[in-house]
Amino acid sequence: MRIELIYLVGLLLVTSCGPTRNLAYFSDLKEQTSYSEEITNLAVSKIQPNDLLSITVSSKSPESDLQFNRGMLGAAENKMEGYLVDESGFIDFPVVGRVKLAGLTKQEAKDTLTAQLGGYLKDPVVQIRNMNFKISVIGEVNRPSTFTVPAEKISILEALGMAGDMTPFGKRENVIVMREEAGKRTMTRLDLNKKDVLSSPYFYLQQNDVVYVEPDKMKQVQASTNTRNLAILTSLTSLAIVIASRIF
Repeated sequence: MRIELIYLVGLLLVTSCGPTRNLAYFSDLKEQTSYSEEITNLAVSKIQPNDLLSITVSSKSPESDLQFNRGMLGAAENKMEGYLVDESGFIDFPVVGRVKLAGLTKQEAKDTLTAQLGGYLKDPVVQIRNMNFKISVIGEVNRPSTFTVPAEKISILEALGMAGDMTPFGKRENVIVMREEAGKRTMTRLDLNKKDVLSSPYFYLQQNDVVYVEPDKMKQVQASTNTRNLAILTSLTSLAIVIASRIF
């Protein structure tokens, strides 16, 4: 009976113990009253194919502006129709025709359209906004989803916050950011346990970025051995019943 009891305790220890994990963000940040650094990694997003742009034009001749501003889709929808950037990077703009905007920042796109509108309007002012700026957060987070970002600026921490933060199984030291830019796809791993991530060019997300939180090995083992764990639990329960029956 003593051997059986030792065997039971041993099985319990084996099945219940696991490696400890660092669940804190920026755990290498020293304890102090304040910390500051200059922001040098705030990337300016560029227009990409399939972006949906809201473009409004105003000048000293409101009557002439109407031909460049698309009308409302409907009073119930209360929003402006957008300009879709095609796969070649062009939009079809009224009167002006096809204009290539892909690869330009919003300011560069505004300058491009302003220059072309100069032949039609006096002192034109162009405003551009991305209507479908979105990012996705998947993996070991509480609410994986795709999120639209009206401000067109979001950090990886804000994105994780929108997704309900990581679960305890999320590997904070190995978060992957997938990015498509200029016809090229890149994947970068970030260690959110370290403050160095604050200066990473991937700390601020760009249009269509995907954040993937990888599960740790314990979660992978748990997911692949549910049946075995159930069998072990059943065996432990049976053994405990046998020991208890002999004791009492």
